Amino acid sequence: MNAITFNNSYAALPDQFYTKQQADPAPDPKLIIANSGLATELGIDPEFLNSEAGLAMFSGHNPPQGADPLAMVYAGHQFGGWSARLGDGRALLLGEVSGYDIQLKGSGRTPYSRGGDGKSAVGPVIREYIVSEAMHVLGIPTTRALAAVTTGENVIRETRLPGAILTRVASSHIRVGTFQYFYANNDKKALQTLTDYGIQRHYPDALKAENPVQAFYTAIIKRHAKLTALWMKFGFIHGVMNTDNCQIAGETIDYGPCAFMDDFNPLKVFSSIDQKGRYAWGRQPQMAHWNLMRLGEALSPIWGADEDASVKEIQSVLDSFGTSFNNHFQTAFSQKLGLPAPNAAILETTFKTMTEEETDFTLFFSHLRRLDQDGGRAKFSALFKQTSVAEAWLELWQTARDDSGITAKDSQALIRTANPIYIPRNHRVEEAILAGQKGNYEPMHRLIEVLKNPFEQQSGAEEYEQAPQAEEVVQQTFCGT
Repeated sequence: MNAITFNNSYAALPDQFYTKQQADPAPDPKLIIANSGLATELGIDPEFLNSEAGLAMFSGHNPPQGADPLAMVYAGHQFGGWSARLGDGRALLLGEVSGYDIQLKGSGRTPYSRGGDGKSAVGPVIREYIVSEAMHVLGIPTTRALAAVTTGENVIRETRLPGAILTRVASSHIRVGTFQYFYANNDKKALQTLTDYGIQRHYPDALKAENPVQAFYTAIIKRHAKLTALWMKFGFIHGVMNTDNCQIAGETIDYGPCAFMDDFNPLKVFSSIDQKGRYAWGRQPQMAHWNLMRLGEALSPIWGADEDASVKEIQSVLDSFGTSFNNHFQTAFSQKLGLPAPNAAILETTFKTMTEEETDFTLFFSHLRRLDQDGGRAKFSALFKQTSVAEAWLELWQTARDDSGITAKDSQALIRTANPIYIPRNHRVEEAILAGQKGNYEPMHRLIEVLKNPFEQQSGAEEYEQAPQAEEVVQQTFCGT
């Protein structure tokens, strides 16, 4: 069994980028779950995860060889309002393993905690572990979870709750807000240093370009256009798309008040703090564009010598987001509908019908993939308030499919690859959280196992694909800080 050996390239940057400090050691840590599959991908011996040495690392007791724990500083727009100094208020970057960041989340107060305790309750840890791993299997770029532990102490939120720490893995923890911090402080040298680091580590091909900063920005925009389309493909609502939660590697980061839609509504919001629906499902492309606009603004001082030309070039690159997003979005939903090419008319009709009939987003498409099974058409129609509406939609869809030239068999095969049967249903995640708060992690483990194969029908897992009953519906989700 080999311990993990780290390096921390971010710690080699100037000290205004972070504050170095150790984690608060958990008084009585216990392992909730360890991700042996991810460990293997990172070249970590899975046995280490379940060892005393592994537990010591995950609970902040013993930083491994080469680790150099630090809290990163950044700023950000939160729900459109500017915050000049945020930073890792409850997280520490230990360093890198196999090119990936390893971070402890919930490890104690830092200079950026803004009056908070720097700890995490077990609920947010369970949510992030379940959802981030499910997102990975669905093919959505995301941070991942290596381990979760309880700390043996309570944290105070609305009530006393068991404390926990998540060990998070990411390509990067640099955010749009990191660039904004140095831009707002007129620190051009630090902005250049950060950009050079981001290019060398995450976008090395940009070094070959005539303007590496422009190539860097272009690549980030492409990744976020695809990421946002993938969120929407699966009915995912991030819930807190602030610029400090927008990561430059194009991965989903910070699973606070996130949720997957049940009944379809383009303006659906779950986050308890999103009072005006800024980050609703259908507004996510607009908000991603807004965040990327802020990144372009932050990069402007180092873009080029001619300020007017730089502004025009930044705007031109930013304008590419819409086209890129629309291409990914149209492709994603044509696949979900089993069509070989985008069909704007049938997609518009589909969204209109789903909204009016309040059909469950995931069940609509997962029953469409089983339309050719015995009773499949009846089960699909049962999702609608009116069977006649279901039949009318099916007729339009079948016409669109036939006109596209694809065979019914190939269409169904395409649908099956694009539509999961199982997602992290909000009520199932809530069930796992409530049980975990009482020390019972079996619902969490069972849900994670089902979500490892979301596209395959699993015997005995029928309850995990079902929509919530009226009394099970989750109306709001929370950040947990």
